[in-house]
Amino acid sequence: MSSFPFSAVVGHDDVKLALLLNALDPRIGGVLLRGQKGSAKSTLARGLARVLTAPFVELPVGATEDRVVGTLDFESALTAGRRRFHPGLLAAADGGVLYVDEVNLLPDHLVDVLLDVAASGVNRVEREGVSEAHPSRFVLVGSMNPEEGDLRPQLLDRFGLSVEVTSSADPGERAEAVRRRMAHDEDPDSFRARWAEHESDLRRHLAGARPARLPEDLVLTVSRMCASLGAEGLRADLVICRAAAALAGWEGREEASTDDVARVAHLALGHRRRRGPFDEPGVDQAEIDRALQESGSSGPDDQAGGDDPRPLDGPGSGEPSDSSRTAPPAAPSEPTRVVPLRAGRTDASDSPSGRRSPVQGRRGRLVGDRPPGAAVGDVAVGPTVRAAAARRSADPSGPMVSPADLREAVREQRAGNLVVLTVDASASMGVERRMEAVKGAVLSLLLDAYQRRDRVSLVTFRGDSAEVALRPTGSVEVARARLAELPTGGRTPLAAGIRTALTVAEGAGGQHRPLLVVLSDGRATSAAEGEDPLGAARSAAAEVRRRGLPSVVIDAEDGPTRLGLAAELAGWMGARLLSLPELSAGALAGAVRQAVVP
Repeated sequence: MSSFPFSAVVGHDDVKLALLLNALDPRIGGVLLRGQKGSAKSTLARGLARVLTAPFVELPVGATEDRVVGTLDFESALTAGRRRFHPGLLAAADGGVLYVDEVNLLPDHLVDVLLDVAASGVNRVEREGVSEAHPSRFVLVGSMNPEEGDLRPQLLDRFGLSVEVTSSADPGERAEAVRRRMAHDEDPDSFRARWAEHESDLRRHLAGARPARLPEDLVLTVSRMCASLGAEGLRADLVICRAAAALAGWEGREEASTDDVARVAHLALGHRRRRGPFDEPGVDQAEIDRALQESGSSGPDDQAGGDDPRPLDGPGSGEPSDSSRTAPPAAPSEPTRVVPLRAGRTDASDSPSGRRSPVQGRRGRLVGDRPPGAAVGDVAVGPTVRAAAARRSADPSGPMVSPADLREAVREQRAGNLVVLTVDASASMGVERRMEAVKGAVLSLLLDAYQRRDRVSLVTFRGDSAEVALRPTGSVEVARARLAELPTGGRTPLAAGIRTALTVAEGAGGQHRPLLVVLSDGRATSAAEGEDPLGAARSAAAEVRRRGLPSVVIDAEDGPTRLGLAAELAGWMGARLLSLPELSAGALAGAVRQAVVP
């Protein structure tokens, strides 16, 4: 694949800076690029490897642990009976760039492995009778689309720097990016030749740069600033110190200063300041400057955030535009502690801490092997090879692998829920006070889903139909924004809402256990032509019960006169019934942790 020159990418100064600082000092801990599709994240990562004249290894989301860390050399084991190590992607990435697209969708245990090796520079493998350690030093670059969900906070914190990547809103800059891309695609060789001098300058400068000295008083200033800004742990302090030293060294200075700290702090603190799913990522530069001043420093001068003396773009590029982000719609109300809703039986490991229960399936970490049943769904290659090698050592004339040698893999993964929130947005729910209470309850459910790393989907029904307002996602930010924009009015197509939610729930797949949550007052006043609204709602609810889908009905009815229609709906569905006050009552949280079962 033709590589687009690093220097030719228009704008994205923060991304370029973060990547180059990590290339200068990989101990910074890698870069996480959070942003939209098509914003040049992979282009920049690939271009950095070209600047370094180093390997570029891309780790696919579906990679197995064997493929990542390495495993038994099967050919050697079968032909010579020797146990040798076959290196994986971590060995291939040594000295180069390891790029993980959609890192937030990678299984947690693989992210743990990557971050451990990135921090230590050594890959240690103890498995299948093989004990091996080899150097694995690389610039770790992860990218993700926040709409697909976030990383666990523990993993997010271990990335050294994080950059919010957005496409420029400046028409001139966008046009220049398009012109360069088209010129490259038309004649890649000529385009790269045009930028060869810029790439060579960048390569020579990077090869000759070294991190600058870090004064003792600057370390104290950094720690005071981090404490003032509420950074948990010491990783932020360490990353800022290393990044500031690398920045000073990159710009040819012998000693780092507060100006360097001010220029890198937002890259190290943005993903560490977030306390909950509804907090905006990032940190304001004015807040950093103020914290530096309060830490005993005079603060950065007026040019601290100015142009780099060695611009990363070549001729023809426009001035970088402001990459400020648009805030999502305001929350309708603040979430409170919530009754945890689960889709399966709970046990000691299914706690409110966010840890999910381990279940065996076709994906996840390899935890063992077993003789296969009638058909082998997932061959455990290492154990199969060992069995074949042991048999051939006694009978070399036998086949390389016989059916008796086969072993099936036993894999384990953490199973979460898919919470399908089905919200009645009809006129009967449109009373402002009632709808705001419903939205507050949904926010509480979203907060619980975030803490447990569950996925959520939002179905709304009003008028004559239902719609999927949000496909299953791990991003509660997006769900909150859709909820804030939720219109109300019209009749109540309860049957359509239940049927649509059932379709979404049944498409969850084996990795997520579906849980259907209906927020309604239970009225049914609309249905498909020829159907009785109440009869259609009863039929749809009975189908949920027949299919054994765990479900909850949250009664949104209020006022002195109650019809109790939501209770009837819960009975038809075989669902657990809660009221809005119960849902947000933290005092009841410990009493209702039992499973949601039909």
